[in-house]
Amino acid sequence: MIREAGKNDLKEILELYLFLHEISIPEESEQLRKTWDNIIGDENHHLIVCEVDGKVVASCVCVIIPNLTRNVRPYAFVENVVTHGDYRKKGYATACLNYAKQIAEDNNCYKMMLLTGSKEESILNFYRNAGYNSTDKTAFIQWIDM
Repeated sequence: MIREAGKNDLKEILELYLFLHEISIPEESEQLRKTWDNIIGDENHHLIVCEVDGKVVASCVCVIIPNLTRNVRPYAFVENVVTHGDYRKKGYATACLNYAKQIAEDNNCYKMMLLTGSKEESILNFYRNAGYNSTDKTAFIQWIDM
């Protein structure tokens, strides 16, 4: 089942992020709770999960960004695409990305953008097969206080 995350999904999402790039689950804190409440309460922030047998096994984030160009049409930014290691190559992340695309279409977005830090050809091909390309734009990243 593909759906948007609910208030009670935080623990499972944080555990899933260990398969992304995190090395530990953040400690319970006021900052964590406040951030989670902001994410869940933001109508433009969509944390999408794929649930299999009651377990969150894949996820992505789709943020709708209001915009003054392109006839005042917003755009969507996709981030944190991840699948649990035991559930890969079953189409779960693709289903999450398709759900994100539907959200973008429903919000009249004129484009979707996605960044990946991976250089693995199989992962890059996964994004290409999902409809993304790496030829239209050039991404620049500036890390702040890492």
